Amino acid sequence: MSRIFGPVRQLGFVVHDMEAAMHHWSRTLGIGPFFYFPTVVMDDFQHRGTPQQIELGIALANDGEMQIELIQQTNSAPSAYLEHIAAHGQAMHHTSAWTTDFDGDMARILEAGHTVLQSGRIGDNRFAYFETQGDYPSTTMELYDVTGRPTRLNDKVRDAARDWDGGDHVVRFG
Repeated sequence: MSRIFGPVRQLGFVVHDMEAAMHHWSRTLGIGPFFYFPTVVMDDFQHRGTPQQIELGIALANDGEMQIELIQQTNSAPSAYLEHIAAHGQAMHHTSAWTTDFDGDMARILEAGHTVLQSGRIGDNRFAYFETQGDYPSTTMELYDVTGRPTRLNDKVRDAARDWDGGDHVVRFG
């Protein structure tokens, strides 16, 4: 467990084609089903301190207790997602620590000397990515507030993976 960020609960990957990525992860790797949200609304999104209107789709599945997140940005707004995929291709983008004390954990992370790369909200839940990658491009860290609705969704995704028979590999929302 990271003494700065907390335990890693999710691995996030940026992809060019969500359908192809979900198919690969479920059919080739046997991980699923994916809960796919083709249009995710992010409020107060900022990249490197500048407000942006970002558009993306997200798919979530679990491999045991570890959640896999696939992210496809569908517009050209500046973001860490586009920077990463341009520099490194479809690859792991971040690891995520989940919190129910966002303010306290943010204070500790900032006190440790990290700066915010991008941040925003999904509903009432805040997230922040930090400038932690340096020469290691897949070490971007995210802090995500899982208070309330995200905890219920994450439990549902984990439970679905536990009981998945390899059949339908995508549950679509929206």
